[in-house]
Amino acid sequence: MTFVWLNGQVCEAAQAHVSLADRGLTLGDGLFETIRVKNGNLLHLDRHMQRLQEGSAVLALPVPSGEEVAWAAKALLAATGLQNGSARLTVTRGVGPRGLAPPQDVRPTVFMTVAAGTARVASVSVMTSRLVRRDEQSPLSRTKSLNYLPNILARQEAERAGYEDALLLNVQGRVAETTVSTLVLQEQEKFVTPSVAEGALPGVARGVLLQTGLMTEEKVEQARLQQATALYLVNSLGLRVVSLLNGQEMARCFSGLRTLCAALDVAQD
Repeated sequence: MTFVWLNGQVCEAAQAHVSLADRGLTLGDGLFETIRVKNGNLLHLDRHMQRLQEGSAVLALPVPSGEEVAWAAKALLAATGLQNGSARLTVTRGVGPRGLAPPQDVRPTVFMTVAAGTARVASVSVMTSRLVRRDEQSPLSRTKSLNYLPNILARQEAERAGYEDALLLNVQGRVAETTVSTLVLQEQEKFVTPSVAEGALPGVARGVLLQTGLMTEEKVEQARLQQATALYLVNSLGLRVVSLLNGQEMARCFSGLRTLCAALDVAQD
């Protein structure tokens, strides 16, 4: 039996319903966070809540507090028995009338689902998207909104070409991120990532690496990637090593991989 948390209570997934007039469904009007679960606990909840609150300020969308989210997760994890995996928190603006203007009386729809899994290292092939660019000037580039169509389009483009993920450039043609991950560039013993000002989403794993001092922010031109000691894609749920970039085989650095795995608490097989 599968359970979800919806608007304040745990219920069976088959019994959980969202209105067809919900703006999250009709307009992608909402935010979400995918949070790693380890040993029955949410990791880096404070960082996820900070990003959610920042997105709330951009969209003028009420979101639950960290205490409410922690309580919801505790109840849902107890009901499901999940120990390791992920919890996805989704907040929409709720039901609204036809049209773009948000309703005056906003009653958000808030729900959480969980999935089993373990954060591990994997390899990934990547190509540079020709269809999609990250608009570093848009306030939405810093929010984790429900509208993921540009990322979906880029991922489809990559899959058609035989790759597993797509590298996204910004409007200036510099490196921003990939469809679901922060790009980390290793040059000898140095780790670098594009800044949020370059169009990169302020990822949680990214924030952890920056806080430890292992990684710095720089503008990254495409040419630097081909000369890198190694390339990695990181997010809350794991770490992937780029094995192929635009048809070129990429180097692998085992010492660098160990360093990142230790900092992010990711299992290295």
